[in-house]
Formats: sequence, C-alpha cells, structure tokens
Amino acid sequence: MRFSLRHAMIATLCFSAVAFASGGGENVDPVSPDLWQAGFTIAVFLILLFILGKFAFKPIMKGLNDREAFITNALRDADEASKKAQAQLAEYSQKLDQARAEATAIVEEGRRDAEVTKRSIHEEARNEADKMIERAKREIGIARDSAVRELCDLGAKLATDAASKIVGRELSPSDHERLIRESIDEISAQNASRN
Repeated sequence: MRFSLRHAMIATLCFSAVAFASGGGENVDPVSPDLWQAGFTIAVFLILLFILGKFAFKPIMKGLNDREAFITNALRDADEASKKAQAQLAEYSQKLDQARAEATAIVEEGRRDAEVTKRSIHEEARNEADKMIERAKREIGIARDSAVRELCDLGAKLATDAASKIVGRELSPSDHERLIRESIDEISAQNASRN
C-alpha cells in the first residue's frame, strides 16, 4: 500500500506541475506541454521526494510502527490481564465453593451435635426420672412396711388385750412379744404372697 500511494502522489504532482508550468498566459495546449519546465518540475519533485523520504517518511513510518507496536503490546497485555482475571475468577469461585462446603459441613456438624446433646439430655432426664420413681417406690415400701408394723403392733396389742380379757389373765411381756412377732410374720407372709 505504501508503494502505490507514492506512485499516486508522484503522478498527481507531475500532472499538476506540468499544467502549472505550461500555463504562462498564452493559449496552452494541454496535450503538448513545455518539456523544459516539465523536466525541471519533475526534477524538483524528485529532489523534494528524496528529501522527504530521507527526513520525513522515516520518522512518520517510525511513528506508525511505534504506534502499531504499542497497540500490539496493549492488546497482548489486555489479553494477558483478561486471562489472569479469568484465572483469579476461577480461583475465587473455587474458594467460594469450598467456603460454602465448609459452612454446610459446620452447620451439619452443629445439627449432629445438637441432636446428640438432645438425646443425651433426654436420656439423662429419663434416667433421673427412673431413679426418682425407684426412690419413691422404696420410700413407699418403707412407709408401707412401717405402717404395717404399726398396724401389726396395734393389732397385736388389741388382740392381746382382747385375749387377756377372754382368758382372764394378763400375758407376760415375753408372751406378748412372741405373739407380736408371730402376727407380724403372718401379715408379712400374706403381703409377700399378694405382691
């Protein structure tokens, strides 16, 4: 493209130089130009083209090449930055997924711990209730046995009083105690057979 642009510029300048050189006020035929002026114009143009090629085209081309290199580097850097950003995005997404998985695991562990604690508390409460029931049963049994003894003692005393009235004599303390023991054993045997 550079080469054809130069040729087009040269041709345009040549034709304009020929037209300018031949126009001296007289009736000019554009097909038959003045060769001396045309040659001089072409020589000036070639010198100008040489000077511009030596001093102007090189800096212009250098500027264009530098700009092209800058754009190429900027595109490459942008592409690298894009790839780096994509890699970081993937890394952050992976870390976010790991954090979500860890959070879910922590929540699940908390639920399991809560369930274990709930079961433990429930089991302890059940054991404590069973102990309280057993203690209450023991206390009831002790109270019942005590009441039975008292009833037996009272029954034995009443029976002894009634027997002494019937027999007409009073029983000795040893006879009285023997009758009480026999009555208690008899009542205890009857209670044991009921349970």
